[in-house]
Amino acid sequence: MSNVRVAVVQAGSIPFEREATLAKAEQLAAEAAGTGARLAVFPEAFVGGYPKGADFGARVGSRTPEGRKLFRRYFDGAIDVPGPETDRLGEAARAHAMWLVIGVIERDGGTLYCTALFFAPDGRLAGKHRKLMPTAMERLIWGFGDGSTLPAIDTEFGKLGAVICWENYMPLLRAAMYAKGVQFYCAPTVDDRETWPGTMRHIALEGRCFVLSACQCSKPAGAPESEWIKGGSLIVSPLGRILAGPHYDGEGVLSAEVDTGEIAEGKFDLDVTGHYARPDVFRLDVNEL
Repeated sequence: MSNVRVAVVQAGSIPFEREATLAKAEQLAAEAAGTGARLAVFPEAFVGGYPKGADFGARVGSRTPEGRKLFRRYFDGAIDVPGPETDRLGEAARAHAMWLVIGVIERDGGTLYCTALFFAPDGRLAGKHRKLMPTAMERLIWGFGDGSTLPAIDTEFGKLGAVICWENYMPLLRAAMYAKGVQFYCAPTVDDRETWPGTMRHIALEGRCFVLSACQCSKPAGAPESEWIKGGSLIVSPLGRILAGPHYDGEGVLSAEVDTGEIAEGKFDLDVTGHYARPDVFRLDVNEL
Protein backbone atom coordinates (compact mmCIF):
# COMPACT_ATOMS: atom_id res chain seq x y z
CA MET A 1 0.00 0.00 0.00
CA SER A 2 1.40 3.42 -0.92
CA ASN A 3 0.15 6.97 -0.93
CA VAL A 4 0.64 9.52 -3.68
CA ARG A 5 -0.61 13.07 -4.07
CA VAL A 6 -2.30 13.93 -7.37
CA ALA A 7 -3.72 17.17 -8.73
CA VAL A 8 -6.12 18.47 -11.37
CA VAL A 9 -5.72 21.95 -12.80
CA GLN A 10 -8.85 23.95 -13.56
CA ALA A 11 -8.04 26.93 -15.76
CA GLY A 12 -8.79 28.49 -19.11
CA SER A 13 -6.60 28.99 -22.14
CA ILE A 14 -5.71 32.45 -23.34
CA PRO A 15 -7.47 32.43 -26.73
CA PHE A 16 -5.15 32.56 -29.74
CA GLU A 17 -2.19 33.36 -27.46
CA ARG A 18 0.00 30.25 -27.50
CA GLU A 19 3.03 31.76 -25.75
CA ALA A 20 0.93 33.30 -22.99
CA THR A 21 -0.92 30.01 -22.50
CA LEU A 22 2.36 28.09 -22.26
CA ALA A 23 3.57 30.54 -19.61
CA LYS A 24 0.30 30.03 -17.75
CA ALA A 25 0.76 26.25 -17.96
CA GLU A 26 4.24 26.57 -16.47
CA GLN A 27 2.89 28.69 -13.62
CA LEU A 28 0.05 26.26 -12.91
CA ALA A 29 2.41 23.27 -13.04
CA ALA A 30 4.50 24.96 -10.36
CA GLU A 31 1.35 25.56 -8.31
CA ALA A 32 0.36 21.91 -8.63
CA ALA A 33 3.87 20.84 -7.64
CA GLY A 34 3.57 23.08 -4.60
CA THR A 35 0.81 20.81 -3.28
CA GLY A 36 3.28 17.90 -3.38
CA ALA A 37 1.59 16.32 -6.40
CA ARG A 38 3.49 13.72 -8.41
CA LEU A 39 0.86 13.82 -11.15
CA ALA A 40 -0.93 16.90 -12.50
CA VAL A 41 -3.73 16.75 -15.09
CA PHE A 42 -4.65 19.78 -17.21
CA PRO A 43 -7.89 20.27 -19.19
CA GLU A 44 -8.75 19.36 -22.76
CA ALA A 45 -7.32 21.69 -25.44
CA PHE A 46 -5.51 23.81 -22.85
CA VAL A 47 -2.72 24.76 -25.25
CA GLY A 48 -4.37 25.86 -28.46
CA GLY A 49 -7.75 26.52 -26.92
CA TYR A 50 -11.33 25.35 -27.14
CA PRO A 51 -13.23 27.88 -29.30
CA LYS A 52 -16.62 27.39 -27.67
CA GLY A 53 -19.39 29.12 -29.60
CA ALA A 54 -17.39 29.61 -32.82
CA ASP A 55 -18.92 28.27 -36.05
CA PHE A 56 -15.98 29.12 -38.35
CA GLY A 57 -18.45 30.45 -40.88
CA ALA A 58 -19.58 26.99 -41.89
CA ARG A 59 -22.97 26.02 -43.27
CA VAL A 60 -23.99 22.92 -45.16
CA GLY A 61 -22.57 23.51 -48.62
CA SER A 62 -20.71 26.76 -47.87
CA ARG A 63 -17.90 28.35 -45.88
CA THR A 64 -17.25 32.07 -45.44
CA PRO A 65 -13.92 33.86 -45.98
CA GLU A 66 -14.14 35.18 -42.43
CA GLY A 67 -14.52 31.62 -41.11
CA ARG A 68 -11.47 30.49 -43.05
CA LYS A 69 -9.43 33.33 -41.55
CA LEU A 70 -10.57 32.37 -38.04
CA PHE A 71 -9.54 28.77 -38.68
CA ARG A 72 -6.18 30.08 -39.91
CA ARG A 73 -5.67 31.84 -36.56
CA TYR A 74 -6.63 28.66 -34.74
CA PHE A 75 -4.30 26.58 -36.91
CA ASP A 76 -1.44 28.99 -36.28
CA GLY A 77 -1.96 28.63 -32.52
CA ALA A 78 -1.70 24.83 -32.57
CA ILE A 79 1.54 22.97 -31.83
CA ASP A 80 3.69 20.33 -33.48
CA VAL A 81 4.25 17.11 -31.52
CA PRO A 82 7.13 16.88 -30.88
CA GLY A 83 8.30 20.45 -31.21
CA PRO A 84 9.57 23.44 -29.26
CA GLU A 85 6.34 23.72 -27.28
CA THR A 86 6.49 20.09 -26.16
CA ASP A 87 10.11 20.68 -25.14
CA ARG A 88 8.90 23.54 -22.99
CA LEU A 89 6.13 21.51 -21.38
CA GLY A 90 8.56 18.64 -20.79
CA GLU A 91 10.89 21.04 -19.03
CA ALA A 92 8.04 22.08 -16.73
CA ALA A 93 7.51 18.42 -15.83
CA ARG A 94 11.23 17.91 -15.30
CA ALA A 95 11.61 21.06 -13.19
CA HIS A 96 9.07 19.72 -10.71
CA ALA A 97 9.87 15.99 -11.05
CA MET A 98 6.22 15.22 -11.74
CA TRP A 99 4.07 13.47 -14.34
CA LEU A 100 2.16 15.97 -16.45
CA VAL A 101 -0.91 15.21 -18.58
CA ILE A 102 -2.10 18.14 -20.68
CA GLY A 103 -4.58 18.74 -23.47
CA VAL A 104 -3.27 20.45 -26.61
CA ILE A 105 -4.36 21.17 -30.14
CA GLU A 106 -1.88 19.22 -32.23
CA ARG A 107 -1.00 20.23 -35.79
CA ASP A 108 -0.01 17.44 -38.18
CA GLY A 109 0.24 18.43 -41.82
CA GLY A 110 -2.94 20.33 -42.62
CA THR A 111 -5.05 18.70 -39.91
CA LEU A 112 -5.59 19.55 -36.24
CA TYR A 113 -6.18 16.97 -33.50
CA CYS A 114 -7.42 17.29 -29.95
CA THR A 115 -4.62 15.50 -28.12
CA ALA A 116 -3.58 14.61 -24.58
CA LEU A 117 0.18 14.55 -24.01
CA PHE A 118 2.00 12.65 -21.26
CA PHE A 119 5.27 14.01 -19.89
CA ALA A 120 7.49 12.04 -17.51
CA PRO A 121 9.32 13.51 -14.50
CA ASP A 122 12.56 13.49 -16.50
CA GLY A 123 10.93 15.75 -19.10
CA ARG A 124 10.53 13.27 -21.93
CA LEU A 125 7.35 13.04 -23.97
CA ALA A 126 6.15 9.62 -22.84
CA GLY A 127 3.09 9.30 -25.08
CA LYS A 128 0.04 10.93 -26.62
CA HIS A 129 -3.62 10.17 -27.17
CA ARG A 130 -5.57 11.74 -30.01
CA LYS A 131 -9.30 12.12 -29.41
CA LEU A 132 -10.96 9.34 -31.39
CA MET A 133 -14.37 10.91 -31.84
CA PRO A 134 -14.72 14.70 -31.92
CA THR A 135 -18.25 15.69 -30.93
CA ALA A 136 -20.68 17.54 -33.20
CA MET A 137 -19.11 20.77 -34.56
CA GLU A 138 -15.68 19.69 -33.27
CA ARG A 139 -15.55 17.45 -36.35
CA LEU A 140 -15.26 20.56 -38.51
CA ILE A 141 -11.97 21.65 -36.94
CA TRP A 142 -10.40 18.42 -35.62
CA GLY A 143 -9.46 15.19 -37.32
CA PHE A 144 -10.28 11.76 -35.88
CA GLY A 145 -7.66 9.91 -33.86
CA ASP A 146 -7.10 6.18 -34.26
CA GLY A 147 -6.10 3.15 -32.26
CA SER A 148 -2.38 3.84 -32.58
CA THR A 149 -2.56 6.43 -29.79
CA LEU A 150 -4.22 4.58 -26.90
CA PRO A 151 -1.33 4.39 -24.45
CA ALA A 152 -1.31 2.98 -20.95
CA ILE A 153 1.87 4.29 -19.38
CA ASP A 154 3.68 2.70 -16.46
CA THR A 155 4.69 5.10 -13.71
CA GLU A 156 6.30 4.54 -10.33
CA PHE A 157 2.86 4.71 -8.65
CA GLY A 158 0.58 3.02 -11.19
CA LYS A 159 -0.58 2.83 -14.79
CA LEU A 160 -1.71 6.06 -16.45
CA GLY A 161 -4.13 6.64 -19.33
CA ALA A 162 -6.30 9.42 -20.74
CA VAL A 163 -9.78 9.59 -22.28
CA ILE A 164 -10.87 13.02 -23.52
CA CYS A 165 -14.26 14.63 -22.80
CA TRP A 166 -17.14 12.80 -24.51
CA GLU A 167 -14.92 9.85 -25.41
CA ASN A 168 -15.87 8.89 -21.86
CA TYR A 169 -19.35 8.09 -23.20
CA MET A 170 -17.90 5.44 -25.53
CA PRO A 171 -18.32 2.17 -23.57
CA LEU A 172 -15.91 0.19 -25.74
CA LEU A 173 -13.17 2.78 -25.35
CA ARG A 174 -13.60 2.66 -21.58
CA ALA A 175 -13.45 -1.13 -21.74
CA ALA A 176 -10.24 -0.96 -23.77
CA MET A 177 -8.63 1.28 -21.16
CA TYR A 178 -9.73 -1.00 -18.32
CA ALA A 179 -8.26 -3.96 -20.22
CA LYS A 180 -4.95 -2.10 -20.38
CA GLY A 181 -4.95 -1.95 -16.58
CA VAL A 182 -5.25 1.83 -16.24
CA GLN A 183 -5.21 2.77 -12.55
CA PHE A 184 -5.07 6.56 -12.89
CA TYR A 185 -7.73 7.40 -15.46
CA CYS A 186 -7.30 10.98 -16.64
CA ALA A 187 -10.31 12.74 -18.16
CA PRO A 188 -9.39 16.17 -19.58
CA THR A 189 -12.61 17.93 -20.58
CA VAL A 190 -14.56 21.10 -21.27
CA ASP A 191 -17.86 19.53 -20.15
CA ASP A 192 -19.04 21.74 -17.31
CA ARG A 193 -22.55 20.30 -16.99
CA GLU A 194 -23.91 19.15 -13.65
CA THR A 195 -24.13 15.61 -15.08
CA TRP A 196 -20.35 15.30 -15.58
CA PRO A 197 -19.38 14.46 -11.97
CA GLY A 198 -21.85 11.56 -12.06
CA THR A 199 -20.16 10.23 -15.18
CA MET A 200 -16.77 10.42 -13.49
CA ARG A 201 -18.05 8.60 -10.40
CA HIS A 202 -19.56 5.89 -12.60
CA ILE A 203 -16.24 5.37 -14.42
CA ALA A 204 -14.33 5.17 -11.14
CA LEU A 205 -16.76 2.54 -9.88
CA GLU A 206 -16.85 0.64 -13.18
CA GLY A 207 -13.09 0.56 -13.71
CA ARG A 208 -12.12 0.49 -10.01
CA CYS A 209 -9.57 3.20 -10.73
CA PHE A 210 -8.79 6.72 -9.61
CA VAL A 211 -10.38 9.25 -11.95
CA LEU A 212 -8.87 12.70 -12.39
CA SER A 213 -11.02 15.07 -14.43
CA ALA A 214 -9.66 18.53 -15.25
CA CYS A 215 -12.05 21.00 -16.88
CA GLN A 216 -11.33 24.37 -18.42
CA CYS A 217 -12.77 27.44 -16.70
CA SER A 218 -13.26 30.49 -18.89
CA LYS A 219 -15.60 33.49 -18.94
CA PRO A 220 -14.38 35.69 -21.82
CA ALA A 221 -15.19 39.38 -21.44
CA GLY A 222 -18.34 40.25 -23.33
CA ALA A 223 -19.14 36.64 -24.23
CA PRO A 224 -22.65 35.33 -23.57
CA GLU A 225 -23.03 32.82 -20.76
CA SER A 226 -23.59 30.09 -23.36
CA GLU A 227 -19.93 30.45 -24.33
CA TRP A 228 -18.55 30.26 -20.78
CA ILE A 229 -16.86 27.12 -19.49
CA LYS A 230 -17.64 26.90 -15.81
CA GLY A 231 -15.33 24.15 -14.55
CA GLY A 232 -16.38 21.22 -12.39
CA SER A 233 -13.01 19.46 -12.02
CA LEU A 234 -12.85 16.61 -9.54
CA ILE A 235 -10.90 13.61 -8.27
CA VAL A 236 -12.70 10.34 -7.49
CA SER A 237 -11.60 7.15 -5.70
CA PRO A 238 -12.04 3.58 -7.05
CA LEU A 239 -15.19 3.19 -4.95
CA GLY A 240 -16.74 6.39 -6.27
CA ARG A 241 -15.87 8.63 -3.33
CA ILE A 242 -15.21 12.24 -4.32
CA LEU A 243 -11.82 13.25 -2.96
CA ALA A 244 -11.74 16.79 -4.35
CA GLY A 245 -14.27 18.98 -6.15
CA PRO A 246 -16.35 19.34 -8.16
CA HIS A 247 -15.05 22.90 -8.28
CA TYR A 248 -17.10 25.64 -9.97
CA ASP A 249 -15.63 28.68 -8.24
CA GLY A 250 -13.14 29.94 -10.79
CA GLU A 251 -9.66 28.73 -11.64
CA GLY A 252 -7.57 26.71 -9.22
CA VAL A 253 -5.64 23.55 -8.46
CA LEU A 254 -7.35 20.69 -6.63
CA SER A 255 -5.28 17.95 -5.04
CA ALA A 256 -5.78 14.82 -3.00
CA GLU A 257 -3.64 12.23 -1.26
CA VAL A 258 -4.66 8.84 -2.64
CA ASP A 259 -4.00 5.35 -1.35
CA THR A 260 -3.19 3.10 -4.31
CA GLY A 261 -4.17 0.08 -2.21
CA GLU A 262 -7.80 1.13 -2.64
CA ILE A 263 -7.62 -0.18 -6.21
CA ALA A 264 -7.22 -3.74 -4.90
CA GLU A 265 -9.99 -3.14 -2.37
CA GLY A 266 -12.29 -2.13 -5.20
CA LYS A 267 -11.40 -5.08 -7.43
CA PHE A 268 -12.20 -7.45 -4.57
CA ASP A 269 -15.80 -7.62 -5.78
CA LEU A 270 -15.65 -6.10 -9.29
CA ASP A 271 -12.91 -6.49 -11.88
CA VAL A 272 -14.57 -5.93 -15.25
CA THR A 273 -11.62 -7.35 -17.19
CA GLY A 274 -10.86 -10.10 -14.68
CA HIS A 275 -13.08 -12.19 -12.43
CA TYR A 276 -16.19 -10.16 -13.33
CA ALA A 277 -15.67 -10.54 -17.07
CA ARG A 278 -17.32 -13.22 -19.18
CA PRO A 279 -14.87 -13.89 -22.03
CA ASP A 280 -16.94 -16.91 -23.03
CA VAL A 281 -19.76 -14.48 -23.91
CA PHE A 282 -18.07 -11.16 -24.73
CA ARG A 283 -14.95 -10.22 -26.68
CA LEU A 284 -13.46 -6.82 -27.45
CA ASP A 285 -11.12 -6.41 -30.44
CA VAL A 286 -9.14 -3.16 -30.59
CA ASN A 287 -7.31 -2.11 -33.74
CA GLU A 288 -4.20 -0.32 -32.49
CA LEU A 289 -2.51 0.03 -35.88
